[in-house]
Amino acid sequence: MSTVTNSAAEESLSFLERVVRATPGDSRLDMCIQCGTCGGSCPSGTDMDYSPRQVFAMIRAGMEEAVLASNTPWYCVSCYFCTVRCPQEIHITDIMYTLKNMAIAANLYEDRTAPDFSQGFISNVENYGRSFELGLATRHYLRHQPLKLVGKAQMGLGMFTRGRLDLTPQKIENIGQLQAVLQRAREVEAAA
Repeated sequence: MSTVTNSAAEESLSFLERVVRATPGDSRLDMCIQCGTCGGSCPSGTDMDYSPRQVFAMIRAGMEEAVLASNTPWYCVSCYFCTVRCPQEIHITDIMYTLKNMAIAANLYEDRTAPDFSQGFISNVENYGRSFELGLATRHYLRHQPLKLVGKAQMGLGMFTRGRLDLTPQKIENIGQLQAVLQRAREVEAAA
């Protein structure tokens, strides 16, 4: 009797099955009736390569590379309007987060701007318990739009003089507790 490794078992699953498994809770993705309410509700829909409805059809068709290389998950602003309006109660925003994570892991997203910004934000929260806007913005503009950084200086100065921008990151109290929760979440995710 041979033992199948986790990664080998994962590879034998369809793209749809992997997306469903990687999405926390019951994504209800298999319930999509292709009505288009999600795309019609999305404030960023016109900028997306594919509407959420199209992405869900592509996931079912196994078009992994096209889905993960698209800008659709990255243009999701997490407003949950699509999720609230979905007649099938599909957790669309959660699926978009899953697709972002899968795109990063597969290194399929061509424009690194959004993934880098997302990873910078997550790093701040993991290290400080909150975002550090000055560091996040500076890092973002230096990596992706260095010439625009100078143009943002006036806005940053205005925010600083009004007490709305810290020059150094501020840790939340008991950061160790948050880090323990995040570590446990990573362990649970790895075991799944």
